[in-house]
Amino acid sequence: MWLLLRALLAQWAVRHLVLRSFGSLLLLLPLAAILKAVGFPLLILLGILALPLMLALFVIGLPVLLVILVGAVLLAITGLVVALGMMVLKIALVVCLVLLAVRAIRVLRRRDC
Repeated sequence: MWLLLRALLAQWAVRHLVLRSFGSLLLLLPLAAILKAVGFPLLILLGILALPLMLALFVIGLPVLLVILVGAVLLAITGLVVALGMMVLKIALVVCLVLLAVRAIRVLRRRDC
């Protein structure tokens, strides 16, 4: 009897664990799709911007470690600029939408008078 009870509890625990993992997977898949859609173009942009300068530094003859360090700093600065640009774009989008809504309300009020 104890063996049957332990087997049933073990099956219940395994089912619960599997269902919980599928539930978290349902939450994480859309987030992964969004990051994939945004992250790859951003990575391509960073690579395109830093690659010519890194090649120029290699041609000049700087040590490899210094070139990689300069490339990493350039990638970090470009990432910062893109992140700040996205933040400013979000704020500007909200402000523009509010201004457009106010303008539309004013136009509608003028037509009613």
